[in-house]
Amino acid sequence: MRDKKLRVLVVTQYFWPENMRINDMVRDLREKGHEVTVLTGLPNYPEGEVFESYRAAPGDFSSYHGAEIVRVPMLPRGKRSIRLVLNYASFFLSASTLGAFKLRGRKFDALFVYAVSPIMAAIPAIVIGRLKRAPVFVWVLDLWPETLRAVGVLRNPRLLSLVGRMVSWIYNRTDYLLLQSHGFLENVKQYCTRSIADERLVYFPSWAEDDFSAPDAASSALITADASVFTVVFAGNLGEAQDFPAVLDAAEALRGKVAVRWVIVGDGRMSAWLAEQVLARGLDNVHLLGRHPLEAMPGLFARADALLVTLKTNDVFQKTIPGKVQAYLASGRPLLGMINGEAARVIDESGAGFACDSGDAQGLVRIVSDLVGTSSAQRKQMGDAGREYYLQHYSKPKLMARLETLFGEATLRKADK
Repeated sequence: MRDKKLRVLVVTQYFWPENMRINDMVRDLREKGHEVTVLTGLPNYPEGEVFESYRAAPGDFSSYHGAEIVRVPMLPRGKRSIRLVLNYASFFLSASTLGAFKLRGRKFDALFVYAVSPIMAAIPAIVIGRLKRAPVFVWVLDLWPETLRAVGVLRNPRLLSLVGRMVSWIYNRTDYLLLQSHGFLENVKQYCTRSIADERLVYFPSWAEDDFSAPDAASSALITADASVFTVVFAGNLGEAQDFPAVLDAAEALRGKVAVRWVIVGDGRMSAWLAEQVLARGLDNVHLLGRHPLEAMPGLFARADALLVTLKTNDVFQKTIPGKVQAYLASGRPLLGMINGEAARVIDESGAGFACDSGDAQGLVRIVSDLVGTSSAQRKQMGDAGREYYLQHYSKPKLMARLETLFGEATLRKADK
């Protein structure tokens, strides 16, 4: 790791006060003494409207732990698909033009893109990177256009091909592509039309937010401790990809047979459906708690006997590791996975719990029953194994040190050209 203090521009459509992992990275870079500027939009995720607190006092959100925040106007995402498309387009157009203007005269050693969907957020970084003659790093956290096809957002082959050409344009003009999963490598390579040096494609996984480092069992007000039941907690997005029909089938199958309570925290497109189904089926063993802040999750996790991750299967999802897996591992609790691919491999390899195939409700019944049948000492051993695996593979200090090294090496390489 270099001693030189770096000037880093972070380009991200989502940033504080929105709850995103990139917030942690910016704070850590600042704590290490680097000069960080964030180019972002107006906070509106996930509600779809600009936060009331921001509208009331935008000046209160102009810096974050000493990092300057440069915001550009954009259309909030709203609740409809067309608004979401316009939200994506308005950010990358505004950031590429007005953002570049606002940053005129500024010098940067590296540009970093937080590339959750949409990938177009990388376009402003490429534009500004060329103007500043600085290396551009894109942290690829989602596969486009494969994800669009997998979730049914786009089915038209011509439109998918058009998106694919845009992805290829982005990848081929990026200095470094940081891949959140080993499974991303072949997908990314197929969009790189020129020879890609090995050092340009870097495995760079996600980490758990700092709040999960030392959960406090006494701090949760969301659920009461109850030793008479086995508590399974799911936390995160409640969407179609999480396959809640299969989860509820498993909960229904176990009701009255095994003392299990299913605690589901979060919101999303399936929230209303879940509430209706829980009521219609009389699932008194399923508790829907709604959305709660990140700070409430460590205490909740500490009261869980197991943490559940689920994901439908397809060729894209199998290559992805949901961000909650790292948080679950860091929490030191056993994991249950109704999931295939990379995430299932991590659960098995770490010894942190049990996994069954995606969509397999009976398989979920089986692994929940198996875990209920283990002793508390065995479950503690699983949680400890998961925590140790997290520290070995996803430790934020290690990942941040690696990123600093990459920034420094890229700066030297750029200067030598």
